[in-house]
Amino acid sequence: MSECSVDKKSDPIKSIQDEIISSTLSKIKYKIFVMSGKGGVGKSSVATNLAVALAEMGCKVGLLDVDIHGPSVPHLLGLKGLLEVDEHKFIKPKQFNANLKVVSMECLLEDPDQAILWRGPMKTSAIRQFVSEVDWGELDFLVIDSPPGTGDEPMTVLKTIPEALCVVVTTPQEVSLADVRKAINFLQYAKANILGIVENMSGLICPHCHREISLFKKGGGADLAQKLNLDFLGEIPLDPATVVAGDLGKPVVLLPEDSFAKKAFLDLARRVKEKAENSLEAIASVHK
Repeated sequence: MSECSVDKKSDPIKSIQDEIISSTLSKIKYKIFVMSGKGGVGKSSVATNLAVALAEMGCKVGLLDVDIHGPSVPHLLGLKGLLEVDEHKFIKPKQFNANLKVVSMECLLEDPDQAILWRGPMKTSAIRQFVSEVDWGELDFLVIDSPPGTGDEPMTVLKTIPEALCVVVTTPQEVSLADVRKAINFLQYAKANILGIVENMSGLICPHCHREISLFKKGGGADLAQKLNLDFLGEIPLDPATVVAGDLGKPVVLLPEDSFAKKAFLDLARRVKEKAENSLEAIASVHK
C-alpha cells in the first residue's frame, strides 16, 4: 500500500474526537464565527457584545475565544479564575449569566500574563479540544472569537465547524479594508458561509451635542459589502461608553444607560439572529 493511500481512520483517537465534535455541534443551532483581516479593529469587542446581546434576547449562547496568543474576552466580561473539569473529564464553561457560557484560553492559565509559545499543530489541537471536551450542552448560538488574520486558528475553526456563519469585522479606513478583502478571499477559498460585514469604529458620536464626526472616515464597510455582493450587517460607532464598559469588565450592552454603541450592538444582534435563522441554504451547504 502506498503512503498516500493510508486510511484516514487509522488514527482512532482523532476518529473518536471527530465523533464527539459532531455530537457537540449537533446540539448547537447556529455557529457564528467572528473574524477580521487585521488586529485593532475591535473584533473581540464585537464578538463579546454580540454574544451578550443574543443572550439578553433570551437565546442560549456560548462564547468561545480561540485567540490563543491574545485572549481578551475574559477582560471584557470581567471573568477570572480557571475552568473546572467535571467527573466525566469534560471542561465546564464559565457561566457569565443564565444564558451565556464562556471558554477562553486565558481561563486555562494559572498566570494570565503567561505567553503562549505554540506552533500550528498545538493550536489546532487546542481548538479541537475546546469544541470536543467542553460541555456546551444545548445552545442556540455559539459565537467564536478568532484571532486576526488568516492563520492556523481560523482555518482550524472552519475545518472543524464547516457550517459556521462568518461575520467579518472591519473599520472604515482603506488600510483595514485591504486586509478584509484578503480575509474574504480566504473565506471563499475555504468555501465558508459568509453572513456579512460589520463596520466598527464607524464615526464618533459627540456625547454632548450628539453630532457625528467621521474620525476614521465612514461607509467603507458598506461600500465593500456592496462591491463583493455581501450583506452589510451594520455599523458600530466609536462611543466613550464602550471604553468605560471595557475597563469595568462589563459589556456596553449591559450598561443601564442608553448609548449609541449599545443600540448599535443590539441592532447587530437582531440582524445576525434574523439572518442566521433565514440562512438555511448556507447552513445546509456541502463542504467538500
